[in-house]
This record gives sequence, structure tokens and C-alpha cells, in this order.
Amino acid sequence: MPEKRHPIPKGFLLSTAKAGIKYPTKKPTRLDMALIYSEVDAVISGTFTTNKIKGAPVKLCMERISSGKGRAIVINSGNSNVATGTEGLKDAYYMASLTARALGIDERLTYVASTGVIGVRLPMKRIEEGIGKLITGLGGSTPLDVAHAIMTTDTFPKIISKRVRFGGKAATMLGIAKGAGMIAPKMATMLCFIITDLNVEGTALDSALKEAVEGSFNRITIDGDMSTSDTALIMANGAAGNPLIKKTSKDYKGFKEAVFEITYGLSRLIATDGEGATKLIEVAIEGARTESDALRAAFSVANSSLVKTAIYGNDINWGRVIAALGRSGAELKEEKIDIYFGNTMLVKGGVSTGLEGKGERELKKKSVLIRVVLNMGKGTARVLTCDLTEDYIKINAEYRT
Repeated sequence: MPEKRHPIPKGFLLSTAKAGIKYPTKKPTRLDMALIYSEVDAVISGTFTTNKIKGAPVKLCMERISSGKGRAIVINSGNSNVATGTEGLKDAYYMASLTARALGIDERLTYVASTGVIGVRLPMKRIEEGIGKLITGLGGSTPLDVAHAIMTTDTFPKIISKRVRFGGKAATMLGIAKGAGMIAPKMATMLCFIITDLNVEGTALDSALKEAVEGSFNRITIDGDMSTSDTALIMANGAAGNPLIKKTSKDYKGFKEAVFEITYGLSRLIATDGEGATKLIEVAIEGARTESDALRAAFSVANSSLVKTAIYGNDINWGRVIAALGRSGAELKEEKIDIYFGNTMLVKGGVSTGLEGKGERELKKKSVLIRVVLNMGKGTARVLTCDLTEDYIKINAEYRT
């Protein structure tokens, strides 16, 4: 089946390059640099990792994002430029400066994102050559090329696009992400870049992104490890010509929903592609005392290695689920807990229904729903994760080699 062709929003140009950052050779064979460029000034918003150890590119972006303006994002994979000291920070700023000069734009409108190995200086000679290739090839790449260029241990590219219409004007929204390991809140659990030609006020853009991230990227977990490079950026350049979308506009709700559809769709792709994963797992908690209790319970189940390995082995072991609920810190009563795998109720009032045989059929699906009703209140939450396999160990044991 051919890859879907995703549209590029008006006024944006994409470029990719083979720079040989992680695997230096005379003729690099894989795309590992990308450039996203708006032909006019765009409004921009972003969210970033809350890890106290932050990569140099994250520090650069966090400093510049307060301006609310952007034109270019230069990205590399293979090296995260994390824990590289003052020299690493200089390298990040040099990447932005070199890109801005070549494009003829204000350096302060240029952002940087890096992903890959921690603790190793960027090969700046190769970065320089890569940026030269990006500029030469500007406009010659597709969203699929960009998605491939930012991958590390991902097994497939992650893209979501939407055609939308606001204020009588047709527009495009495009989201590209990477992520398969070191996935755990908070923020943003991967690299994500969303671009649109819609005309959106900065405060509306910022609010829509942050609300969408909270309900999507902050609700996925693969291994409980939080990255040091997590970045989600959204740029809107107004090329579609629609009336300005403000938080008070009638179109704001629809725009916010469209942003969420993109981030949630990308979140599902990330969870599906968890390192070594064979199944997507969705944990849904209902009837919790509060939403925060629901989240505690959902993450406790989703982060449980015992639950994840049971799903991998097609073992209908709901005991691992109820144990994870009990240690979650959420308020609950054993005699009120109902547990479903798919549509099959395995536990009612804290005891088995004897339907394990029927429930096993749910585990043979590529997507598994674990639904828990606590019957304590109205709090709900959904968290995405994946199963845990031998390949997860193999991938991470050999990551630097």
C-alpha cells in the first residue's frame, strides 16, 4: 500500500538532508536533518520537558518562545545535544545562527530541536554541511521525508494532517512527530512539530496547544522514562487568509478540537510504536473520586511492567491490574471495582466473573482496551501505552552501538 501524501500548509517549505550525524560515513545513507520554514513571520507556541536536565536546544527554544514569533525550525536526529555543557549550548545557538543567516531571517525567529544519544557533542562540521544541504534543497522535501529524518528508534514515520475550513477559508494543519522510547509525562514525551496556514492569535494558539498536549502527549507512557529533549512546537502563518481566530472567536472551539485531533492521533502512533511493542494498550478509568485519582490509577496500570508483559504474553491476568490500582494512591474500595478487557467484564465488585476464557480473545487484538470502573465518583482518565517485549531490552541495550 502506498504512503499517504500529506499536504503542506501554504507558505511553508520543507527540507531534509543526510548529514551522517550518528553514523558518519563518506556518503551518509539516512536522512537525519530537517528544516521547517515559513516564508512569512508566524506565531509560535511550544511546550517542553519538565525534566530538570534539559538539552541545549530545549533551553534555546524556551528562551525564544516568549516572543511568540517564529520562522524556522532546524532539527537533527542521532544526537540530542544534552549534558554537553556550555559548549553544547553554543553549538545549539550556532545551528540557529547559521540557519538564519543562510535564510536571511532574524536569528531570534529560528528554533532548534535535537534527538538521540545523550552526553556527546554534536559533530558540528557535519551539522554545518547538513544545514548547507537543507538550504540548497529548501522546498524539495515532503512531510514523509521530515518524519523519516527525525526518527531514532522509531520503526515508522508519524504524520497526521487535516484539511479544515474556518471563516469561509480552506486551510491545512500538519503534525509530524517522533517517539518510541523514553516516553513518559510530563512534557511532551517526544518531538512534535505542527504547522498550519491558519490565521490564529498567539494566545489562542498557546491555549489550544497546551490543552491538547495535556489530554494527549501527557497521557502516554511507554517505559516511565522522561526524556531530556521533549519539545512540541506549533506555528501558524496566516497564509490561508481566514479571519483571525481568537479565544473569543466562534471558530476557536473548532480550532482547538482540530489541534487535539492531531496531537491525540500522533500520541496513538507513538504508543503503537513503543520500542519492541506488538500491541497498543489503552487504559480507561471511570468512576474515580476525582480526575486526578483517575489519572493516578490509569498511570499505575499503564506503567506496570507486570501488566504490560501479561498483555504481550496473552495472559488474561487481571490480578496484575487490580494490584496496580491498589498501589496507585487513588481512593478506592476493593468491593466496588469492575474491570473489563475490551467488552468482557472480568471482575465485578472486586471478584472474578469467571469469563477469563472469553477475555483472552481480546488480548489477541493489536489494540487492547483495559477499562476500569471504580464506582467512587465521576472522575475519568485515559492513558495510552504498549506491551513490553524482549525487543525493548535489545533495542536499549544496543542503543549507543
